[in-house]
Amino acid sequence: MRTDSSPGTLPAREHLPATDAGTPVLDVVIPVYNEEKDLQPCVRRLHEHLTRTFPYAFRITIADNASTDTTPRVAARLAEELPEVTSFRLEQKGRGRALRTVWSASDAPVLAYMDVDLSTDLNALLPLVAPLISGHSDLAIGSRLARASRVVRGPKRELISRAYNLILRGSLQARFSDAQCGFKAIRRDVAQVLLPLVEDTGWFFDTEMLVLAERAGLRIHEVPVDWVDDPDSTVHIVKTATDDLKGVWRVGRALASGSLPLDRLARPFGDDPRDRDLQGVPRGLARQLVGFCVVGGLSTLFYLLLYTGFRPFMGSQFANALALLVSAIANTAANRRLTFGVRGRDRAVRHQAQGLVVFGIGLALTSGSLAALNAATSSPSHSTELAVLIAANLAATVLRFLLFRAWVFPERRDGAAATPAASAASAVVASHDPVSAASPAYATTPSAPSSPSAYVTTPYATGPHATTPQVTTPYATTPHATTPHAPTPHVTAPYEAGGDHDSRDAR
Repeated sequence: MRTDSSPGTLPAREHLPATDAGTPVLDVVIPVYNEEKDLQPCVRRLHEHLTRTFPYAFRITIADNASTDTTPRVAARLAEELPEVTSFRLEQKGRGRALRTVWSASDAPVLAYMDVDLSTDLNALLPLVAPLISGHSDLAIGSRLARASRVVRGPKRELISRAYNLILRGSLQARFSDAQCGFKAIRRDVAQVLLPLVEDTGWFFDTEMLVLAERAGLRIHEVPVDWVDDPDSTVHIVKTATDDLKGVWRVGRALASGSLPLDRLARPFGDDPRDRDLQGVPRGLARQLVGFCVVGGLSTLFYLLLYTGFRPFMGSQFANALALLVSAIANTAANRRLTFGVRGRDRAVRHQAQGLVVFGIGLALTSGSLAALNAATSSPSHSTELAVLIAANLAATVLRFLLFRAWVFPERRDGAAATPAASAASAVVASHDPVSAASPAYATTPSAPSSPSAYVTTPYATGPHATTPQVTTPYATTPHATTPHAPTPHVTAPYEAGGDHDSRDAR
């Protein structure tokens, strides 16, 4: 499992603008190996469909995985005849290797791939990439297991596919429904920082990519598809299944050991609505309520024990006052440390003094309740006294929390955090601020599109895959790459269809 360096930080998710003439918005990669028979009808059918239905410029890239038949000649002829088609030759096999190489060198902001047999209905292509163009999602997958999908395939492949997805759910806690459908897309800015973490170069490549993306908190969009099995598929099911299980074990071990730097693969702070610093919305309210309730429950028990112990030796008013005083000191100290996260001796005396004021308010509430009870009946029973005190304490507890939060332990808003936890949160905000990070790659002024020559060789160039023309972008070597993105005017995205979730083809 590759754990090298810093994969970079993703820019804020934005609507992708339409590019200038000649620069495609979508690059569809078709990885092939010895597909001289199916390649030409597949590419022509896909080209006709995109020309007729896709509202943006596009490119079709044939990624030849070291074919030994006439596939390279067929690909070259298609590239000559169709201006939107290009071919790329690799001297080593591996679908993952082909996708990584072509995606890393592509200048299109949306990257997709599909199997050469076109088992998936092409009408799902626009719904697949629309959420990526609009900036709504980071990756998109076709799902044959969605309720709206219509699938025609034999029981053997059906069983293998469902068993594989169950394994992913049970071992890697994957939430996407279909890891094997050969119909996926990814934003280029996401691919630039995610692909350096993906180690597999074969069939497990896209499953590993999805698992890492999901664990990193990226948004994965699922599209129900119509899918018809290709009975002439040349995939070796047993070998592929074995390699996939090895990949599941490797990825699971890396995730369990924490060796993958997925925490760095994150959107800027504030891109997720849950991360935004909204004005007027208290921070940590849910956690503080839980802590206060726990402390309050224990304090109430402590108070009742003290009152029961003091009552035989003094009147009810004195017993109540003394029990409240002792329990109030303990309650303020516990809430200071556990509920509001204030540690150390700084302002501890002041907090206790303010807590005593709150105690006085609680005393007035409970004493007034006892006085009202004694006025109503001359000799109330002990159980009646306890019931009245419990009701009064509940009302006092709500008031105590509000006073603690707003007055005793207020959240400081002068830029300095009131607690260490708040200081840490402020540090996180600063570290994820794209402005303070001074990342030129995220500048709003568009610049010239990057070219393949600007890319650098990945560790594969010196590793076990030395002969592979692997390339990647500067994102793989610098946290905030300065390589500019392709400039383009803004356009409206097509309608999005399908569900959002966190899926590769049954081979």
